[in-house]
Amino acid sequence: MRILVTGAAGFIGFHLCRRLLADGQEVTGVDGLTAYYDPALKDARLAQLRLHNRFNFEQVMLEDMPGMTAAFERASPEAVVHLAAQAGVRYSLENPRAYVDANLVGAFNVLELARSAAIGHLLLASTSSIYGASEKRPFEELDRADHPLTLYAASKKSGELMSHAYSHLWDLPTTAFRFFTVYGPWGRPDMAPWRFAEAIDAGHPIEVYGDSEEIWRDFTYVDDLVEAIVRLIPLAPVKGAPVGPMDSLSPVAPWRVVNIGRGEPVRLTDLIAAIETSLGKTAERRQLPMQAGDVPLTFAGAELLQALTGYRPATPLVDGVAAFCEWYRGYRSP
Repeated sequence: MRILVTGAAGFIGFHLCRRLLADGQEVTGVDGLTAYYDPALKDARLAQLRLHNRFNFEQVMLEDMPGMTAAFERASPEAVVHLAAQAGVRYSLENPRAYVDANLVGAFNVLELARSAAIGHLLLASTSSIYGASEKRPFEELDRADHPLTLYAASKKSGELMSHAYSHLWDLPTTAFRFFTVYGPWGRPDMAPWRFAEAIDAGHPIEVYGDSEEIWRDFTYVDDLVEAIVRLIPLAPVKGAPVGPMDSLSPVAPWRVVNIGRGEPVRLTDLIAAIETSLGKTAERRQLPMQAGDVPLTFAGAELLQALTGYRPATPLVDGVAAFCEWYRGYRSP
């Protein structure tokens, strides 16, 4: 297939592109290469992807409609996986405009181009953060998610809603998937595994927001996430054909939302312990109050993903952390 992936130089986009190329697909990667974190890491990921002759790269910002239009025309995609976004819960408190530009205007541009190109399947990344203040656990796709706690979460929920309208109006098959705390090699420096590993390896205190015994996350290893996305690409929703009572399939559109998570949350303190074991060092902890917008527990219901694909993420945290730490030391070594 010809597949266009936005956010190709990002953490998840890089892993997805690499897997699609290994599977023999023709991939166009789109990325604005913003400086939200060190662009050198994005360049290193792109260098890996450029080793494949079936990979084409377009550097363009999501908000640049003429540039995005040209990229779509050159790629002529049969499927689009829209991963590019302004990420980060905490950063949304500092620079909310970036989320409006990338996650609202950018998502609109992708929807318009997908409609115009009449692609066979649009898949777009959402987040477990949209469950917000919900007290029900596990989070399931049919749960109401009307109380986001950050602009980041609100912007991703808005992207889901816009995509549903486009799916209904233009019969555009669309799957939105909600990620749950993805980690692994080539990860983002602003996320906990990298921040903790960097501090522990250097002998510096780690900053822990909230009680690490009371903070639970449904950590999802990146290879598991990619496996789920790859299996979902050929499964374009069909209006009126749900797979069971747990299906989030829209009653009026070929549109559904799918959680991608292990469904087995672990304590933040267990993440720290796994990093300590992998690095062979003990962390000194600096305890700080929980930050605005954080929730104490994320917990994916993964039954719909399993019903659709026969698969659910399963990599144990200790194995995934060991792989991340091995990569991290190799990447950071001179």
